Amino acid sequence: MAKIKKGDLVQVITGATQERGGDRGKQGKVLEILTEQNRVIVEGVNYVTRHSRVGQTQRGTKTGGIETIEAPIHISNVALVDPSTKKPTRVGKRVEEQVKDGVKRTVRVRFAKKSGKDL
Repeated sequence: MAKIKKGDLVQVITGATQERGGDRGKQGKVLEILTEQNRVIVEGVNYVTRHSRVGQTQRGTKTGGIETIEAPIHISNVALVDPSTKKPTRVGKRVEEQVKDGVKRTVRVRFAKKSGKDL
């Protein structure tokens, strides 16, 4: 079970540095999580060029060609970003009790291990 969810801000922590053409150190939002393969798609990270066949629509406009899209990256190669320090951190979970409309509820909360702030 991964501790990263869709919409989280993550940072790439492994791979080639940006000076060498890699993505290490880049930050971006998680667009999609592929749980079966343990991979995530991060905005602005791991761009690949995809060639699709050129065709035509009903209106006559051209489709296809060369497009760049984000490819999946393994979930172990990214770390969640601490909201206060903007640096990668580990994630912890704790159970809190909240009272809402006179009803007690137990809620699981994710927090950054470095600063203790809720995510």
